[in-house]
Amino acid sequence: MPNHLIQILLPLSDNESRRFPRAAYAQVRSELTERFGGMTAFTRGPAEGLWEENGRTARDDIVVFEVMTSDLEAPWWDGYRRSLETRFRQERIIIRAQDIALL
Repeated sequence: MPNHLIQILLPLSDNESRRFPRAAYAQVRSELTERFGGMTAFTRGPAEGLWEENGRTARDDIVVFEVMTSDLEAPWWDGYRRSLETRFRQERIIIRAQDIALL
C-alpha cells in the first residue's frame, strides 16, 4: 500500500524562455509509469512558481508530476533529480515527498 506521494515540479521553459518540447514530458511520464506502475500529471493550466532572487521576484510556469510509492528510495530520486536538472537545463528541480494515508 503506497504511503508516500512524490511530486516533481517541472518548468515549461528554460531560463531563456525557450519552451521545452512535449517529448521531454512524455519521456518523464514513460519513465515514471515504468518504474512506479502509474503516475499523474497536472499539465492543463500551468501552475505558477514564485520565489525571491537577488531582491526581485522570479517566476516560472510549471507542471506537476506525481507518483505514489511505499518506498522513498532517496538515492534513486537524487540521481533522477540530477538527470532532470540536466535535461531541463535547471540549477535545481524540486522533488518533494509527503506521507499520505489512503482513505
